[in-house]
Formats: sequence, structure tokens, C-alpha cells
Amino acid sequence: MSKRRPAPPVAAGESLPAPRHFDHLWLGAQLRRLIGSPRGRALCVAYSGGLDSSALLCVLAALRAREGFTLRALHVNHQLQPGASDWARQAQHTAGRLRIPCEVLKVAVRRGRGESLEAVARAARYQALLSRLRSDECLVTAHHQEDQLETLLLALMRGSGLRGLSAMGPVSRIEGRCVLRPLLPIARVQLEEYAQKRGVVWSEDPSNADERFDRNYLRRIVVPRLRARWPGVATTVTRSASHLAQARALLEKLGNEQLSPARDGPTLRVSVLRRLPPAERINALRVWFTEQALPLPDYDRMGEIAGPMLSARADGMPCVRWQGAELRRHGDRLLAYPVRESQKQAAIEVERWNWRTHPWLSLGSAGELGLVRDRHGDVRLAALPGVLSVRYRRGGERLGGAHGRFALKDLLQRKGLVPWAREDVPLVMHDHTVVAVADLWLCPQFAAHSESGHSGTSHSGAGRSGTASGRARFRWRHNGAD
Repeated sequence: MSKRRPAPPVAAGESLPAPRHFDHLWLGAQLRRLIGSPRGRALCVAYSGGLDSSALLCVLAALRAREGFTLRALHVNHQLQPGASDWARQAQHTAGRLRIPCEVLKVAVRRGRGESLEAVARAARYQALLSRLRSDECLVTAHHQEDQLETLLLALMRGSGLRGLSAMGPVSRIEGRCVLRPLLPIARVQLEEYAQKRGVVWSEDPSNADERFDRNYLRRIVVPRLRARWPGVATTVTRSASHLAQARALLEKLGNEQLSPARDGPTLRVSVLRRLPPAERINALRVWFTEQALPLPDYDRMGEIAGPMLSARADGMPCVRWQGAELRRHGDRLLAYPVRESQKQAAIEVERWNWRTHPWLSLGSAGELGLVRDRHGDVRLAALPGVLSVRYRRGGERLGGAHGRFALKDLLQRKGLVPWAREDVPLVMHDHTVVAVADLWLCPQFAAHSESGHSGTSHSGAGRSGTASGRARFRWRHNGAD
């Protein structure tokens, strides 16, 4: 087996050469430029069945034997058009003629209030594609020069920063997966000429003519008028996007350098961030949010974070939320984390928990609580009541220990839970006795080492009989930051 050459680094914002003639030879050179030798690599085409992806699939099929890579296709059926199933069958048929496996992925596109159908469908598409991508595969998309122009124009209309204005890169990583866009230097007319010469069959989505969608409006109304005045607009705007990507790379490098002294595990030190000038503070925060795969806050919220939130009193515990994320301050620390659907629920109390038949409980915003059998566990099942309950702090709870009683709030502070997470810590109860505090504390009465004749690891004696024999551990899978 030949030794794979390492992929050469592609500099951020590096402009890719625009060819006069598009064919499989040009694409082979392009792949080598982006990922090194494609021999032995696994490529997976995001195949809609339209002109662009059909031309890409055809040219890769012609290149496959020559370059020695494996090739397959994924087609996403959004189920938004009456003909969607027919397009999926056509995509599989076309791929089959090229001897390329094609898997159809059905997705349900659910648009929330105020959400763009374009954006929701795109998110659902990428989620489906990435979920089916193998660990060793590169996802190859058919984005071309005009797509890049439209992306940058949309970013301008939304008031995006450098991340949006630098548009799409030829190589990127999404959720840790490699995504290739080798056709960015290619004009759509070149793809059409290639497809027509080789008799490629493709499908036309009628929604592409609907000018209510922003991208369609740009493609059908705005871009033709721009091109009539400036014929080379797609090339020159792409060049501008490359310059912006270079500037973004430099700012990200600066942000990483300035974040270094502020890092404290998964958190940032507020006192260090405060020493940065406002613009550099915002840049560093953007880099940090991106590292954690969080959506970036809008302009106003970013200003609120970089200003009032960082300058607030240390005991104020301010919080800033935006779609998909939340940022909290605890003393000198900033903590950011994703906001999941489950966190929008209330914490659920359980009046009767039969842990024998239902070892795991779903507790809404409090996550999940389980009692897991474990031969080395600290819970003595023979001593545990068969039916328990689950509730949350109401204030003043005290726990019994070897040296007297102590406050629940002191336990939670010692365990390092941030204040806003303490309200969702589940208390396992029997009558008015606290049996356990999540998986953080266990009442000595129910601990394995307290059983007469037991050393803490033995499984002999009373614990051997009955359905409640043996040992276990409480396990708490909680949401949010801790």
C-alpha cells in the first residue's frame, strides 16, 4: 500500500487559480493542491441531483481510477417539494450509471417562528450529511464562483463581520469533519458546458425560481445586473473575500495569543480580558466562542458582553443569552455553553421512583438521574427503599455525616457547582430523609460500607439474596455548565 503524502497547508484566504478549461485533469490538480495526493482517500459528494453537483459527480467519476480514491454520494431529501422523491430516485439512477453508491437521507425540516426556511433547510442538510460521513471521509460540495459571490452579498446584507465576509474556504472543518469545495474558482457556465458535452442528466428544483428566497433573489435579479455592469464581478468579489479571510486569520492568531493568559480550564478570567482594549477584547471573545463551536452573538449582545458584563461586580453573576448559547459570569470566571432544547424545560420532580423497573429518570432541565448496578458501588441496594422520590432544594436542607449535620448549600459549594446550577441538583428522598444528593453525596445509612459484616467490597451475607442484592451508584447526567 502506498504511503499517503501529507496534505500541504492551504493558507487562509489563499486565492485558487481560475482555469480557462474545466475538466477532470484540472480537478485532479486542484485536489492535490488542497489535500495532497488523493490516492487512498475516501471522498463523499453532497449530491443534490442539480446541475452543479451532477457535474461534480461526473468529473470525480472520471478521475477516480486515475487518482485512486474511493467515491460515494449522499442525497438529502428535504421532503419540501412534491417531486422530492422522484429527484431522489433520479439521483440514485444517475449515480448508479457512474457506478457510484448513492444513499438517500430523508430529513424533516421544521421551521420555528421567525426562522428562515433557507437557513433551517441548510442546517438540516448539513446535519444529515455530517451524521452519515465516515471518520476517514472528506465531504465534497459543488459550491462554485457564483455561490461565493452570493454568500458574500448575503453576509453584507446581514451586517456580518470578517467570518461571514470571508465567505467559504476551499477546505474547512465542520464538527471536526473535512469539507472540500474544489469548484470555488469555477464559473457556473463552465459546469454547464461540461455537463452538456458529457450528456449529464440533472434535476431542476422549481423552488430555485422562487424570488421570495434571498439567495434566489440575488441569483435572478441582483447578480445579472451586477454582471452586466461589471462582467468580472464574481472573480473580483471572490478575491476580496480572500483578502478578508487573510485578515481574519491574522485576527484569530492575535486572539489566541491574547486568550492564553486568560484561560482557566474551560473558562476565561475576567480580570485578564478587562486589560484588553475593547476591539481586541471582542476579537478574543469571538475566537473563544468559535473554539467551543458556539454560535456568535449578534452585535448588540457582543457589546453587552465585552462591556457591562465584564465590568459588573464580581458577585453580580450576570448572564447573556442568544440563540443556541448562554454566557455566565461567576466571580472572575466566564463560562459559555450551548443551550439545548431540554434546558428550556423546567426541572421535573418525581413522586414515585421504582428504581428496580426504571433505573433512569429524565428530569427536564436537571438532566438525567440513574441508579446503575456496580459491584464496587457505594450504594447498598439491600438497604435502599424500593420506591424513592426526587425533588430539588427548597432552602435550609441539612445532611447527616460522620461528624454531625451540615448544610446542603455547603456541600454544593465544596463540589464547585456554580450558583445557577445548584437549583437543578436532584435530591433523592425517602419520606423526609435525603438519601442522596445526585451523585455528589450519599447518606451513610445506605452506604455499602455501613452494612454489618460488610467491608465495603464484599458481596456476601444479606446482600446476596433478593432482587435488591448487590451494589450500585447514582449517576447524574446534568445539563449546562458546572
